[in-house]
Amino acid sequence: MLSLLGPLSRCKPIDAQPLAEEKGGLRRVLGPMDLILLGVGTTIGAGLFSLTGVAAAQNAGPAVVLAFTVAAIACSFAGLCYAELASIVPTAGSAYSYVYATLGELMAWIIGWDLVLEYTVGAATVAVSWSGYIASVLHGWGLHPDPRWLASPFTTVTLADGTQARGWLNIPAMVAIWLITALLVRGISESAKVNAVVVALKLGVVAAVIVFCSPFIETANYHPFLPPNDGTFGHFGPSGVMRAAGMVFFAYLGFDIVSTTAQETRNPARAMPIGILGSLAICTVIYIVFSLVLCGVVDYRSMLNDSSPVATAIDRTHKAWLQNAVKISVLLGYISVLLGLMLGQVRVFYAMARDGLLPAFFARLNPKSRAPVKSHLLFAVITSILAGTLPIAVLGNMTSIGTLLAFVMVCVGVGILQRREPDRHRNFRVPGGPIIPILGTISCLAVMLSLDILTWVRLIVWLALGLVVYGVYGRHRSLLANPENT
Repeated sequence: MLSLLGPLSRCKPIDAQPLAEEKGGLRRVLGPMDLILLGVGTTIGAGLFSLTGVAAAQNAGPAVVLAFTVAAIACSFAGLCYAELASIVPTAGSAYSYVYATLGELMAWIIGWDLVLEYTVGAATVAVSWSGYIASVLHGWGLHPDPRWLASPFTTVTLADGTQARGWLNIPAMVAIWLITALLVRGISESAKVNAVVVALKLGVVAAVIVFCSPFIETANYHPFLPPNDGTFGHFGPSGVMRAAGMVFFAYLGFDIVSTTAQETRNPARAMPIGILGSLAICTVIYIVFSLVLCGVVDYRSMLNDSSPVATAIDRTHKAWLQNAVKISVLLGYISVLLGLMLGQVRVFYAMARDGLLPAFFARLNPKSRAPVKSHLLFAVITSILAGTLPIAVLGNMTSIGTLLAFVMVCVGVGILQRREPDRHRNFRVPGGPIIPILGTISCLAVMLSLDILTWVRLIVWLALGLVVYGVYGRHRSLLANPENT
């Protein structure tokens, strides 16, 4: 491990970041509104439509509203730090590129490897939730497919005869991954147009749920608002709110995705802060209001194994037209979430390969679409396997801890850059000097510590595997260490 310590001090010069569009490289076609729509589209999805119910049932009860608030506070600190670094380092790679310029190559590798886990598992989580809504729509039409083909092998399902059995494979979740991959390989312009339409539809769903479900709120469902802890850390009480905050942190992934598209954005130094902070502000308000209505309509105890609680809430209105319209709109709305997550995972690999830390295979673009098609296909295989075989609660926790680690590193990076280069021009500067980065680091670490041991073990194993890959390949092939290879 000592041989890995050298790259700790090897930072990529900020001025060496690719600011201009390279010939044959990614196309700069996105503006500020595209970025806000991408952030909102990625953020409003499984975190809102599915994990709200899981976190309420397992951890916080109706106080899941507080969990969203805690997560929003931590995210606001991290979002401000992201915005400052995005205005200084406007290139593909998100937190990976920011950390490379501030904390060094080894830490950049760790966070890049972590981001791949974050986006991949996040996409699988969304796909599983999408599958739950597919089942709800089919049931509403009188169609009842074998539930074993709609659930992972680690999930217990109830068969038509009332008996219980293990799931086989979540086929709809796997199909969703491949459908989005087919869209992404066509290029960023086409993907952005589809995303804009889907986001408008999705915001309509949110508004419909709030308006039409509010009359069906039962105040009894809010009591107790914060159920007492049952003696186990994370099972209700204040610790339950913190653990729920860790789970729903995944819901705020959207503004992180925005920062992966810097090399496909016109005037990224100005547009990136607008996209990051704009999408974060809009989504925070929506989450708090939406979760309050959902927990008022549906008793949190009944949402334990419900991957489609919005469908359950809409069913309480007894409006057939609304039930079908909302469920179908939610299904379509998941397109933008999967699109953003699967775009992000490949863009991070693209940035790492461009820097020589991964094989050049991952940086190759299709001549026509300017999309890394082969990388998209590889990740489609990996993500669809995860979506088909793992339950949503496991996937949600894995995504959250990856997100939180990225946020911590970005907050630390901003603090270091403020001290190291205080006079560097910034299109956006975090207010209050070092206060916000410190608060962001502390708050994100606090939420990370509330997650269960198994989630930490999975993260540590993944990062250990990443260090092996870096030691064997990336450390020796880095273009920063071997400039003659550029």
